[in-house]
Amino acid sequence: MSLTNRTPEKTVAQLFDHIAPQYDQMNRLISLGTHQLWRRRVMDAMQVSPGSFALDLCCGTGDWTIALSQAAGPAGHVVGLDLSQEMLAVADQKVRATHLQGQIALHQGDAMHLNYPDNTFDVVTIGFGLRNVPDAQQVLSEMVRVVKPGGQVVCLETSQPTNPVVHAGWQLYFGHLVPLMGRVVAHHYQAYNYLQRTTHQFVSAEQLAAMFTAAGLTAVHFERFNLGAAAAHFGRKPY
Repeated sequence: MSLTNRTPEKTVAQLFDHIAPQYDQMNRLISLGTHQLWRRRVMDAMQVSPGSFALDLCCGTGDWTIALSQAAGPAGHVVGLDLSQEMLAVADQKVRATHLQGQIALHQGDAMHLNYPDNTFDVVTIGFGLRNVPDAQQVLSEMVRVVKPGGQVVCLETSQPTNPVVHAGWQLYFGHLVPLMGRVVAHHYQAYNYLQRTTHQFVSAEQLAAMFTAAGLTAVHFERFNLGAAAAHFGRKPY
């Protein structure tokens, strides 16, 4: 398992630009719709306070950004950041459709080098993006830097099933069926073959928890979903 992704950031951004129009459809298909349930359970566990200032990294098409904004309410503000301009364009359409333009700002940027001051946000999240950055530990360090003391850092990401039988089925599904679905539905085999590789190569839930601790977070814990196919990790920046 790896902490680093050797694919150049420009290439990753181009891949996501290409699949942006079909991204939500493919997510529903690949996860059989369960990714939305995962996010709702994570939001329930986070208990975002009204008026919170939140940052959603690798925000993609904006679903978690919008959920954070709805939890933070009119007094809150959420920044969604992504490397792909086309993903942000889809997110912008959703923000406008939900009439949250005054509560959400969408920025194109690099999660490795955040252009925000220390101790800025109450909550910092990253959903299904940590495995696609060049250095996951550096991104976690940046998340810790910009969150306020006592603030939450949360990651929702694919993970490694621990049951050998489940793991074998998971490998078959992601290794062969997901790229095929990418070719048929999204007409982009290369992008979904890349995504299945990053899924296979990313760290286990236990290893990611250790990375949270190494970044300086406390009260670190995680919850697995779908027999370990995904996991949510939580931590707080100490006062």
